[in-house]
Amino acid sequence: MHLSQMGTSSLRREAQLRVAYPELKIQPLRGNLDTRLGKLDRGEYAAIILAAAGLKRLGMPERIKALIEPEFSLPAAGQGALGIEIKKDRADMRAWLAPLNDDTAALRVLAEREVSRRLGGSCEVPLAAYAQWDSQGAHELQLRELVASQDGAQVVRASGSTAVKTEAEAVALGAKVANELIAQGAQKLIDLALKS
Repeated sequence: MHLSQMGTSSLRREAQLRVAYPELKIQPLRGNLDTRLGKLDRGEYAAIILAAAGLKRLGMPERIKALIEPEFSLPAAGQGALGIEIKKDRADMRAWLAPLNDDTAALRVLAEREVSRRLGGSCEVPLAAYAQWDSQGAHELQLRELVASQDGAQVVRASGSTAVKTEAEAVALGAKVANELIAQGAQKLIDLALKS
């Protein structure tokens, strides 16, 4: 085993790791959770990246050695959000589900997903988008985005912020920052990723 071998199943995380730590040897990590942990325990990897939420949900929080903050590795658009789809004419269902909706989280996800929509994001493309509310409580939504080549050799980043109170404003923020990425050559990186 290579002493600095890291395992991840995400091209997005892999690209960001390669930028930060070019000396790491990063290998794909496949299988269910037990299989992945077994590979770590057998020494096939020096470290692996897994979803902390999944480990907690399965009663294994002690396996979490560190958390990766968004400042270091931006997540995928809409990461961790749960969407429930209903028929348009089911007002009764909409009313039943209304207490589950978090309007502020929904606005964040709308901004993030607009980035993915405009750039044609998929699991084959190292694309990240992360929106968060300003800590001052001024309804200011901050959005950071990234597109990278699969090897992490090329990275384009963009960010923006604005006051957001409506769905249209959230989508407009996502579109604005996505257009900045496109202007920096993000579409070329995405096209290359999809061809390989």
